[in-house]
Amino acid sequence: MKSKKINLKITCDGGAATGKSTGAKMIARKYHLAFLSSGLLYRYASYIIFKNNPKNVIFFIKKKFKTLDYKKLSKINLHSPKISDGSAKIAKILAIRNILKKYQKNFIKKYKGCVLEGRDASTKVLPQSDVKFFFKCNLDVASRRRYLELKKRNLKINFKDVKKALKLRNISDKKRRHSPLKKHKNAVVVDTGKLNKQAMLKKMIKTVERIKNNNG
Repeated sequence: MKSKKINLKITCDGGAATGKSTGAKMIARKYHLAFLSSGLLYRYASYIIFKNNPKNVIFFIKKKFKTLDYKKLSKINLHSPKISDGSAKIAKILAIRNILKKYQKNFIKKYKGCVLEGRDASTKVLPQSDVKFFFKCNLDVASRRRYLELKKRNLKINFKDVKKALKLRNISDKKRRHSPLKKHKNAVVVDTGKLNKQAMLKKMIKTVERIKNNNG
């Protein structure tokens, strides 16, 4: 049964390789909602910094994000270990966070219904979202998921390195000074270590439908 478009704003947060991007995209597709991954924005920022090596990084990022077409990001490979490491580092810089947050805020204003995915979507960027999800997954399952994802891209990498990188990334995100990764008190937890894609989507739909009906 095809779902009707709804005018709800949904936020999906979680650590690295917890399945939040997959879940966010699936629920966006289900309800015909606009989708934005904040993680992809940070990866793109990391990518253009490496590529251009600007003298003034903040001014450069600000200029690039003024005219950024989000749809074009899917055509760029932004999932290398180097870019992942770079995005984790720039995520700690408040000035860059503010530039990307402004981009996200403009996106939110543009659409009545949307899905925003990231690490601080529910807590900082859109705390007034109608539905909040927090994705979690045990490290072994998350590492295996990321390892297979990278192998598909023909990257030479081993499982041990992937697991170590994920562990360090999650520690960095939770302990960073600005907008650390944490669960919003009203977020519904989605444990993707225990749920397959179908069960994950089913749980998300159940939550969305309940809130949609409560909102009338």
